[in-house]
Amino acid sequence: MGQSTEFQQMLKEYRAALRVEESFDVVARVFMVSDKQAALFFVDGMIKDETMQKIMTGFAAIKPEDMPKNAAMFAKYQVPYVEVDVLKEIPQVVTSVLSGTPCLIVDGYAEAIAIDIRTYPARQVAEPEKDKVMRGSRDGFVETLVFNTALIRRRIRDPKLTMEYRSVGSVSHTDIVLCYMEDRVDKKYLAEIRRRVQDIRIESLTMNQESLAECLYEHSWWNPFPKFKFSERPDTASAAVLEGNIVILVDGSPAAMILPTTIFDIIEEADDYYFPPVTGTYLRLTRVAANIIAFVLTPLFLLLMQQPERLPESWQFIALKEPVNIPLLWQFLLLEFAIDGLRLAALNTPSMLSLPLSVISALVIGEFAVSSGWFNAEPLLYMSFVILANYTQASYELGYAIKFLRMITLVATHFFGIWGFGAGMLLAVIAIGSNRAIGGKSYVYPLFPLHFKKLMKRFFRVSLPTDAKMKADK
Repeated sequence: MGQSTEFQQMLKEYRAALRVEESFDVVARVFMVSDKQAALFFVDGMIKDETMQKIMTGFAAIKPEDMPKNAAMFAKYQVPYVEVDVLKEIPQVVTSVLSGTPCLIVDGYAEAIAIDIRTYPARQVAEPEKDKVMRGSRDGFVETLVFNTALIRRRIRDPKLTMEYRSVGSVSHTDIVLCYMEDRVDKKYLAEIRRRVQDIRIESLTMNQESLAECLYEHSWWNPFPKFKFSERPDTASAAVLEGNIVILVDGSPAAMILPTTIFDIIEEADDYYFPPVTGTYLRLTRVAANIIAFVLTPLFLLLMQQPERLPESWQFIALKEPVNIPLLWQFLLLEFAIDGLRLAALNTPSMLSLPLSVISALVIGEFAVSSGWFNAEPLLYMSFVILANYTQASYELGYAIKFLRMITLVATHFFGIWGFGAGMLLAVIAIGSNRAIGGKSYVYPLFPLHFKKLMKRFFRVSLPTDAKMKADK
């Protein structure tokens, strides 16, 4: 049976809109459904052959007397699949096909039928390299959005858990999901996040969540402290949702954005809760202390070496033992840059060469750097502790924020002594206190505004029954 003029025109428009002739992976398959011409548009590589075979077998079994009169009835009675939609506009069809959802047009139907049988290439749901835990679940988010929502839904089996879909980018049409508990989320804050997402005017989220973060955060980015908490762990994201936070998932990114975020949220980690309260409290306090010492240690050592006569007799052992060929300030700054250089080199080094790189780095920067006179042993020792302290928490952004302030404090201490050291400490306090979470939320809550019980809970992990009682008493 030949094609009608209307079907030929529709087929031509869809082929032109999807640029089937120019793109080899965009396929237009023309075939018969009963006694009518039909065409299926799809992207090769985003569907499974077995699923497509079942769909086509179902279409081939349709008899002429069973053909519905419109696309809605066809989608309801003749499409042997769960997720089906009817699309009226060509741009909707184009976006759907390029997102991986095949669309069917049938002679005599004015609408297209979207059949969601897409399957994205995906890696295994394995434990994240960065967010590892000593005890707890070993699964992690991946780049496929629907897998990530399923990992959260698996942990929270409550109908009030809401997965709100949005699309961002006039060209990329990137899928994002706002995940929250309907009865626990701050409604005004949720409305503000919705507004900001809807107001985004950008062609594409080139860098996934970082692009989205820079669109959502309307303030200046001069403050280096992180505005969002990122986690690749489904258990961490689920806990945040249950606490009334909003989790944003972006298709193509294996990390969840958690907001609103405070400095205390960023310091917290899953290990704090996978151990008994005493152990969890110890781990948390150790992490806080390590980061504070990492910020203060090298500027304080520089200050003490500028006035060694003020060192008590019992602390004389920390004084420099060898002559200083290069000023301590430059030694510390060179080591700061060298550490980042080694980190970048490690990222681009094949795994089989990572061990030789570590050995060479240890020899060159350790033994040879000291013996050649470029560095003293003491700066190397203290910078080694700084490196270890940076790895006690998972947030790269927080680590670099501390690093930048430490370098500024080093320079200020070198030129202005104790006044420069005090100015660096004051700058750190101002940077943390003046940083604003998205929506204007306080970055240091519950310290300001002060909520003493919640503040103590941020430092001291309580048992689950006690935590439930505290929430009930609010």
